[in-house]
Amino acid sequence: MHPIAPVARIAFVASLIAAPIGAQAPTTRAAPVFENGMAQVVPAFADSSQWIRHNLWVETDFDTDRDGRSDRVHVAVTRPRQTDTEGLRVPVIYGSSPYFAGVARTFAFWDIRHDLGADPPRRGVMLGPEYQPERTRISNALVNQWVPRGFAVVHSEASGTGRSLGCPTIGDYPERMAMKFVIDWLNGRARGYTTATGSQEVRAPWSTGKVGMIGTSYEGTLPLAAATTGVEGLEVVIPVAPNTSYYHYYRSNGLVRSPGGYPGEDVDVLYDFVASGDPAKRAVCDSIWKGEVFSAMDRRTGDYSGFWASRDLLPHVKDIRAAVLLAHGLNDWNVMPSHSVRIYEEMRRLGKPVSLYLHQGGHGGDPPFEMQNRWFTHYLYGVENGVRNDAPVWVVSSTSSDSVLALARSLPPAERRRLRMPAPTPQASYPAPRTEMVTLHPTGDGNGIGSLATAPARKVEALADNPAQSAHALASATSSPNRLLYATATLTDSIRISGTVRVTLRVAVDRPAANLGVYLVTLPYDSSTIGSEGRAGIVTRGWADIQNHAALTRGGNYASMTKGEPLVPGRYYDLTFDLEPDEQVIPAGKQLGVMILSSDPEFTLVPPAGAKLTVDAARTSIAVPVVGGLESLTRAGFMRQVP
Repeated sequence: MHPIAPVARIAFVASLIAAPIGAQAPTTRAAPVFENGMAQVVPAFADSSQWIRHNLWVETDFDTDRDGRSDRVHVAVTRPRQTDTEGLRVPVIYGSSPYFAGVARTFAFWDIRHDLGADPPRRGVMLGPEYQPERTRISNALVNQWVPRGFAVVHSEASGTGRSLGCPTIGDYPERMAMKFVIDWLNGRARGYTTATGSQEVRAPWSTGKVGMIGTSYEGTLPLAAATTGVEGLEVVIPVAPNTSYYHYYRSNGLVRSPGGYPGEDVDVLYDFVASGDPAKRAVCDSIWKGEVFSAMDRRTGDYSGFWASRDLLPHVKDIRAAVLLAHGLNDWNVMPSHSVRIYEEMRRLGKPVSLYLHQGGHGGDPPFEMQNRWFTHYLYGVENGVRNDAPVWVVSSTSSDSVLALARSLPPAERRRLRMPAPTPQASYPAPRTEMVTLHPTGDGNGIGSLATAPARKVEALADNPAQSAHALASATSSPNRLLYATATLTDSIRISGTVRVTLRVAVDRPAANLGVYLVTLPYDSSTIGSEGRAGIVTRGWADIQNHAALTRGGNYASMTKGEPLVPGRYYDLTFDLEPDEQVIPAGKQLGVMILSSDPEFTLVPPAGAKLTVDAARTSIAVPVVGGLESLTRAGFMRQVP
């Protein structure tokens, strides 16, 4: 981050109470302290043995298990002792999760090895989480960072998990709204009770009503989901790697597509994974949600539908009142970068307060703690520290993070998330200023390594689907009948890519359906691991179902209710779709390559081998966002103006 202008040491609420002569000695009350625009640890708040901890259940307006009673959400509070002894009122840092009470002990994913469009084999049974009815402390996360700095920390368990009542719903209204009622309770607008079913109320007079939320992955999805309710009092959220659309998590441009590392996962698998609530309700919840609701998720096709629309946060961005700091790893192939970028773009379009922090790691990766502190300090305590005037985008460059990523490869996954990334660089926009789309066309022999040119070539080339070949093996091969690969000349200078690659193809298939994947890679291809389920040689990638060509006409966010249709073998179809957003420097000595393939066994369904895809190169192009545009690419050694 850029240096922060010094701000005088402030005791925000501290007061020295003078007493008349002969009266009791003056008393100093503990209060938050701020330096350089950030909340500091206050010794009077730092003794964890003095913290006040209590549990309650907040009542909602929904009934997910249909028992005739509104669900209640289990909540735990940790706050400084002075909120009781000295009348101190504090804002809240709030985290919510379906994971706090534990997760499934075994897995049963969908079998991905079957023909496209066919009914998949029945999924197995998962051994769910153990129910812990006496558990009182929901989580210790956040408390050590924030309670000593003068905040209360609140945790809540998602519906149907832990000691919260009801059923998990995996997105839709109940999951979004549960946290709204907790924030309403902190503001005196909702009812909290001392027990899950009792009538004794508990209130929060110690709360200022101002709330900030933070979390990663599912726990990052929920803060953003809460913000989309427009609840008053939620002032700021920091979603890290949030899943902003279950469709974009489990599908891609009409195609059934798994998140990286979890082939065959789907909404019902995630439900089984988190359903840690009262087992007495499990059969009822399974009947309602797995039996009725989730039957609409449809694994025969990857078509968009009302089921997926109800689990998409983008349409609700218009209701956000909170300031949002989105954080995402550009090598996150679990919750992919488009999840955050789409929200950032929509909030910017609507003129809402939003910033974007991008780094070169994989799944997770919080913004620097100093950045979090400044955001929470400003929006929850009102300290004028310049946050509103900061750059809207912060990027950890690929070159500065190489050493961190190299270290990450040697660490267990749990430790990778705790790595501190290098300081980010401020950026005026995303894509970066001076970014221009450069349209490239394939030419030459793509079964070998063809070329990329700025003019189309009159040529038709074919590939044969072979799911036994991974995309990494195909990109590493000097020739293969199972993919088409085209590349620039070796770069003599670095180029910078910033934004979203858009692909347009004209393609024919010899059968009614086939997978389609497109990769942007660097050559020679580096297959060493990076991020989550990625490789160093991958710049970005994307997938689409050719059957949905009628809805794939211009790229951008995919939310078309138009159904896919079986292909006429041999007929050409035109389609346009986006790859995942990226921001990185491609160094000198590399070639920039485009690879077209069919099945991608790490992500797509795996049908029998043999589908033949024929690509019309004259109607195929790849638009790449390059900082400096074609001029920069040409300066780096790309001189091919014609095929």
